[in-house]
Amino acid sequence: MNQNVYDCIQACLECLEACNHCFNQCLQEDDVKMMAGCIRLDRECADLCALAVQSMQRNSPFMAQICALCADICEACGNECQKHDHDHCQACAQACFTCAEACRNMAA
Repeated sequence: MNQNVYDCIQACLECLEACNHCFNQCLQEDDVKMMAGCIRLDRECADLCALAVQSMQRNSPFMAQICALCADICEACGNECQKHDHDHCQACAQACFTCAEACRNMAA
């Protein structure tokens, strides 16, 4: 496994963890309704990161397309999380942007 693949897998796993944590914390906020967009994208992003990891580990012929889609979803999730002041949202946004960059490199 080359370094780019390894780095991308690590970024996806860190993003998946950050999204799951953010999702869980958002559900505990006072105004859960205000967090609905964040919660939805956390789920989408975590699921796609998991799929991207699996595709890279299997050397899937669709790896580039999956990583490209993962990058798009990570960026959307990061942009949404960035709008909220909560520490978990800010940490999630950073993980999402890091993952988006790693996935774009894999998809290139």
